[in-house]
Amino acid sequence: MKIKLHAFNLELKHTFTISRESHDFQPSLIVELIDGEFSGLGEATSNPYYNITVENTKEIILKNTTFIESLSEEEPTNFWKKLQPIFTENMFALCALDMAFTDLYAQKKGKKLYDLWSLHIDKNPKTDYTIGIDSIEKMVAKMQELPWPIYKIKLGTKNDIAIVTELRKYTDAIFRIDANCGWTADEAIANSFKLKELGVEFLEQPLKANDIIGAKKLYENSALPIIADESCIVESDVEKCAGLFHGVNVKLTKCGGVTPGKRMLEKAKSLGMKTMVGCMTESTVGISAIAHLLPLLDYVDMDGGLLLKKDIATGITIHNGVISYADKNGIGASLL
Repeated sequence: MKIKLHAFNLELKHTFTISRESHDFQPSLIVELIDGEFSGLGEATSNPYYNITVENTKEIILKNTTFIESLSEEEPTNFWKKLQPIFTENMFALCALDMAFTDLYAQKKGKKLYDLWSLHIDKNPKTDYTIGIDSIEKMVAKMQELPWPIYKIKLGTKNDIAIVTELRKYTDAIFRIDANCGWTADEAIANSFKLKELGVEFLEQPLKANDIIGAKKLYENSALPIIADESCIVESDVEKCAGLFHGVNVKLTKCGGVTPGKRMLEKAKSLGMKTMVGCMTESTVGISAIAHLLPLLDYVDMDGGLLLKKDIATGITIHNGVISYADKNGIGASLL
């Protein structure tokens, strides 16, 4: 097994703004694991919030290349287990490796990943499409550019209710709100009642990740379900979120890949919590991996490829929120 790294700077269709940052390009690293005729792909984006860059991701992978390449005969769970201690400071790198190896493994078995996991895809949820923070006029224009059944709206401004009130005039779509830690508990409680009237389905991570007291207050008083994102990073966080959130949004890059991500979703379900997987702004490589977890999900946010001006890969396709799988085994992704 050999490692090959591909760095990209993904250009976005529109400037993407959330409560704490804006960007026009998304640096991303594709990890390719090659074994004979088979080639598995995984993806890790950069992320300033977690101090992850393409450079430090490449560095830690290259530093451990010999050991990684020696694990070609492992099963994905053991592959991940043996690498995890090395990558505790860069779970994004571990994600890309785990994703690529699992893709490779499923291809060798002649199966799509959801088949390898014995999951059934007949009741998969639809994905939302994200509208970043902007002027109301531009946010409306983004919705009209791509009519969609579910929109995730980024908030965390001083005019959040006014924004959603105005957007609601232009569509009957389901709204989901992601405030990216931009509210206080009292703001979130007050907003929840107004937003419920505006057809909002849930609130994602409205409070700072370390605001445990606020999270408990919000959980007990919100008119809408609260989904953890920044508060649910790795496997041990799922149980901590029980009683503070109604559900968890698992990000594969943050938890270290599809192997721990699947365990986190199964744990959340066992605790009676709603399950969701979210994406970064990433290519169809990372998005294709998410698709195989759909049977375990109540909600999904896998629009990363749709936000790009030009994709770097083929794989799953999305039409009006409905995800279709590629014919290829594994995760189904191929670099263009």
